[in-house]
Amino acid sequence: MTDATFGEQMVAQIPYLRAFAISLSGSYSVADDLVQDTLVKAWSHSDSFQPGTNFRAWLVTILRNTYFSQYRKRSREVQDSDNVLAEQIPVKGGQESNVTMQDVQKALNKLAPEHREILLMIGITELSYEEAAQICNIAVGTVKSRLNRARAKLAEHLGLSGAHEIDDDPTLTGLAARKSTKAL
Repeated sequence: MTDATFGEQMVAQIPYLRAFAISLSGSYSVADDLVQDTLVKAWSHSDSFQPGTNFRAWLVTILRNTYFSQYRKRSREVQDSDNVLAEQIPVKGGQESNVTMQDVQKALNKLAPEHREILLMIGITELSYEEAAQICNIAVGTVKSRLNRARAKLAEHLGLSGAHEIDDDPTLTGLAARKSTKAL
């Protein structure tokens, strides 16, 4: 694969990587840094990509590994997982449109990490069950089970009657996250 083709494929995956990184980290600035680190690592290790395999899954694996490496390094830093400090920052206009996404992000933060991760991989990056299973090194049945539990818990945290309401609402399946990253 030529450098130009490789670069074009990386650029095409940026919206998916950014949406996954935002959902994983809960922060636009951290997500942007995470995507940039991922692209730099992917470019510098382009020779390790196996042509004919799923390019998006390869990049998501790099992003995921980078995130968890950084997360372990930041374990001594002050965490704002409940967005208590973030909510104190004044924001100009447009808050009404972010209320639903903020509620979803809070509900996502309440999920067990392995459930949130699978939900984000399937819902935002649109990976198949098989691709998510390969990235996480688990069985496909485990992916399906975690996804089902994640949807049920997310519905519970959002006060919905069931996981089927999540499937019916594009905001909750990650489509709004993808749309918002394209707008930024």
